[in-house]
Amino acid sequence: MSLQNKSKRLRPGLVSSIFGLIVLILFSSTLSFHSIWGFWGHRRINRVAVFSLPPEMIIFFKKNIEYITEHAVDPDKRRYATKFEGPRHFIDIDHWGTYPFEEVPRDWTEALAKYTDVYWLSPQNDSLKIFGNEVVSWQGSRLKYIGETEKNLSPWPEEGIKKEDYIEFFRNYIQPQYYEDQWTVPCELWEEKLGISGDCQTSVAIDRFSVYGIVPYHLLQMQNRLTSAFRAKDPKTILRLSAEMGHYIGDAHVPLHTTENYNGQLTNQVGIHAFWESRIPELFADKNYDLFVGKAQYIENPKEYFWEVVLASHVLVDSVLSIEKRLSGSFPEDQQFCYDERLNQTIRIQCEAYAEAYQNEMKGMVEKRMQDAILSIASAWYTAWIDAGQPDLSKLKPEKLSKREQEALKRLEEQAQSGSIIGRKHANE
Repeated sequence: MSLQNKSKRLRPGLVSSIFGLIVLILFSSTLSFHSIWGFWGHRRINRVAVFSLPPEMIIFFKKNIEYITEHAVDPDKRRYATKFEGPRHFIDIDHWGTYPFEEVPRDWTEALAKYTDVYWLSPQNDSLKIFGNEVVSWQGSRLKYIGETEKNLSPWPEEGIKKEDYIEFFRNYIQPQYYEDQWTVPCELWEEKLGISGDCQTSVAIDRFSVYGIVPYHLLQMQNRLTSAFRAKDPKTILRLSAEMGHYIGDAHVPLHTTENYNGQLTNQVGIHAFWESRIPELFADKNYDLFVGKAQYIENPKEYFWEVVLASHVLVDSVLSIEKRLSGSFPEDQQFCYDERLNQTIRIQCEAYAEAYQNEMKGMVEKRMQDAILSIASAWYTAWIDAGQPDLSKLKPEKLSKREQEALKRLEEQAQSGSIIGRKHANE
């Protein structure tokens, strides 16, 4: 169990959420990905989460609720500006194995190290892969080289190397280059630090992991940063991180953010992503959902908790896909899609009756996921505040944005309005 409030505990269970990346872009007639329709759910989830905070926190958060609401969508806007943003929103966990995915390290550095390929380049431009999931056995406490080399001569010491030594090496010499276009390591360091020697002129490391998503790891980083912001009593940073963390937690609660079949593209169900997370909540949340979820609760182990969120989301993937597949085969085909006017455009979108039938077949899944997302967000904020020593927030007043910060926000908005998403588009691929 990860959440507790004094003696009370909450099972993260079927964690949830909604937000929309736009229904419209999925079909023949499209609107811009950053449409207000696509952002509806993220804003609503962040806004309602404020009301689950204790009095000592709500006095500050409610005063700034418009900021928390509006800036819930900044991470999606940033996907137009940098290739590093997209993977923070999802994890295709089924790419790496089967539930409960024990082969995927829960520690960020270890996961990145395990799934990063390292090549030695010789003076003759020959290459040899000396690290990577396919050429290294990660069983036990020692790593062994299992790749094929000429005449079976391995550059590794025969006894292998300690796993902890390589993870430390990776942390010191490779991971700091994470936001660089190319990762390199001087050849002499391999022998000096790990006893691996050979015909090496230069070595290059290639990240094979991040492209499949990193959301649980990013959430832990955000949690730590938010705790530091509370500790420093930095209102501007508290608000920015709280708003953006709400977005990532919301994404982690969507089942289709945890699978390679993220938009039904592997099962001939293209468009199901926005159908589930956008169309249904936009139609029914205001009218039918109870979004007040009770008090925020303390998260005992954030790393473990964020992984529980992802695993609970993934458990529902099969239901999300199979129910829609079955329904599409039995529901009158000419009543599944309708035409609507949005922003002076005619778009093709799921009919309300079809959406309602899908929602009913899922037996409240979307509402439950949304409720769980709201509680998770409030609990993450609350946990950061507790871990920071419960600083007094009553006198905090955010300073006005500097000219540089205002320009950065303006630039982000312009990129979202006129650019294209860098990396995969998730909901409309």
